Amino acid sequence: MVRYFTKRLGLMLVALFLIILVTFVIMHAVPGGPFTSDRNLSEEVEAALNAKYHLDDPLPKQFFDYLKGLLHGDFGPSYKFTGKTVNDFISNGFPVSAKLGGITIIFVVLASIPMGILAAVKNGKWQDMLVMAVATIGVTIPSFVIASMLIYVFSFRMGVLPSFGLDSWKGYILPVITLGGYSVSYLARQMRSSLLEVMGQDYIRTARAKGLSEPKVIVKHALRNALIPVITVLGPTVANLLTGSFVVEKIFAVPGLGVHFVNSVSMRDYTTIMGVTVFYATFLLAMVFIVDVFYCLIDPRIKYD
Repeated sequence: MVRYFTKRLGLMLVALFLIILVTFVIMHAVPGGPFTSDRNLSEEVEAALNAKYHLDDPLPKQFFDYLKGLLHGDFGPSYKFTGKTVNDFISNGFPVSAKLGGITIIFVVLASIPMGILAAVKNGKWQDMLVMAVATIGVTIPSFVIASMLIYVFSFRMGVLPSFGLDSWKGYILPVITLGGYSVSYLARQMRSSLLEVMGQDYIRTARAKGLSEPKVIVKHALRNALIPVITVLGPTVANLLTGSFVVEKIFAVPGLGVHFVNSVSMRDYTTIMGVTVFYATFLLAMVFIVDVFYCLIDPRIKYD
């Protein structure tokens, strides 16, 4: 097992290096630079700024200098916000996104798994059709459309929930529903299909033949195996929710990590684009690694050689 996880860590480092390289190349392949859009800058001032931030150095040198900074935990300064660093953006934005994402994860887990179980147990009945209808709507409708509908109904028409900000507990309701809507729908469908597959196995029929009640059959025998595909999807989902959604954060004026990423792309702030991308990629790879560990805890039959 130690050998397997050591190999996985090595592959994660290789994947992270490739992500950094591809992002760096694509970012610099776009014509222009961070200061090109500033029309008030003269050519001399722009050249001085490029020299200050070493943007006039050869690209290989810029890349390896950036890697050296990453090894020391330094994501570099922001090119567009004087006195700010990318570390500042991450340290200020990530806690906000993580808190919103953490609440959303609880909502997703508590809603999707029971919905999937109910749909599987009541397969073909009205409960199943209702859950699948809700799940289909949640998967197909974009988050910004859901956000607009929720704001219109609960903020403008009814006036019971705020349309922006996280100043009170009410401010979390609409962003959490919007952010978690797709994940709830997708995981509910995944839970249903996985549980239906498990319920058709021979050992489930044997458990029923022994006289076990249906709830015991589901909880003690079927649920554990049915959760494996769900956890596979849940790992990247947790990473996505904790690092924030730039669409949801922009609509509800949440000062999270996603807002900084959107601003950095529109302003061509190279270091912020790189920093947020590397931070997200590292978080995503870590969650995938944790999912592999949970496989062993959920299903003892899974062994890593």
